[in-house]
Amino acid sequence: MTVTRDVTALEWQPRAIAIGTFDGVHRGHQAVVAAAAASGLVATAVTFDPHPRVVLGNRVELVTTLERRLELLSRAGAEDVLVVEFTPELMRLEPEEFAERYLRAIGGEAVVAGEDFRFGSRRRGDLALLERLGFGVLEVPEVADVSSSAIRAALAEGDVVAAAALLGRPYELDGTVVTGDQRGGTLGYPTANLALDAELACPRHGIYAGEALDHRAAVSIGTNPHYGGTERRIEPHLLDFEGDLYGRRLVVELWERLRDEAVFDSEQDLIEQIGRDVEQARAAARPA
Repeated sequence: MTVTRDVTALEWQPRAIAIGTFDGVHRGHQAVVAAAAASGLVATAVTFDPHPRVVLGNRVELVTTLERRLELLSRAGAEDVLVVEFTPELMRLEPEEFAERYLRAIGGEAVVAGEDFRFGSRRRGDLALLERLGFGVLEVPEVADVSSSAIRAALAEGDVVAAAALLGRPYELDGTVVTGDQRGGTLGYPTANLALDAELACPRHGIYAGEALDHRAAVSIGTNPHYGGTERRIEPHLLDFEGDLYGRRLVVELWERLRDEAVFDSEQDLIEQIGRDVEQARAAARPA
C-alpha cells in the first residue's frame, strides 16, 4: 500500500476513491472502503489530517491516531491512501477544483462516500455534484447508530463493549511507553506507562481487561488515588510478559471494564485487589 501526502506521488490508475475523515475507521467507514474495494478499480482512500473540526477551532477527541487510521484503512481494503492536509485554504477551495486536483488527478473514476459527505467552499460539494462532473458515484448508507460521536460517548461512560460493537473491533489505546513511577514492580505487577497524544479519546477512569502484544492485560486508567496522584496515568500490566517496552509504540485493546479506581485501607489490600484484577483479565473474553 502506498501512503502519501503528495498527490503527484500516486500513479495515475483507474481508481474507486473512498473519501472521508474516517476517524476510528468504524463499521460505517469500513463499509465505504469495502464498497470501493468491490468495484474492480484500485481501491483508494482519501482522508484528511488534521480533523476538519479542529481547523474550525473545535476540540475533537480523536478515536484513533493517524498512524492507526492508515493501518485500519489498509485492513479494510484500501490499496493506496492519500492524506490531504486540511487547512483554511483547502476549506475555501471550490469543490470543482478539489475534484480536479485530488480526485481526477490520480485517476478517480468512481467516488464512494457516506450520504452526509460534504466538501469544498461552503460545503457545497457532495456526491451529486461529483456525478455532474462525470464521476461514477456510490452512496453507502449509514450503518444505523454508528458514528465517531457515539464511540466517544461510550468511552466517556467506560463502556468499551459498546464501543467495540460500533467499531467492529475492540477499542485501542495507542501510545508510546515512557518512564513512570515504577511502583507496579515493587507491588509484584510491573506496568508500562503509556503516553497518549493529548487529542486522543480516553475511556472513563477505571480498571480494564484487555490485551497487548498477544498477552492478556490488566489496565489502570486514572490518577492512582491510593497514592494521592493527580495526573492521569495509563498503566497496562501484561500478563506473563517479560521484556523492555520503554520507547516502544504499544497498542492495547480494551475488552471489559472491571471496576472503578479506589483508595485501599492498606497496600496489602491493594496488592490483593490487583491479583483479583489480573485473574479477571485472564478470564475476560474479547468482544466480538
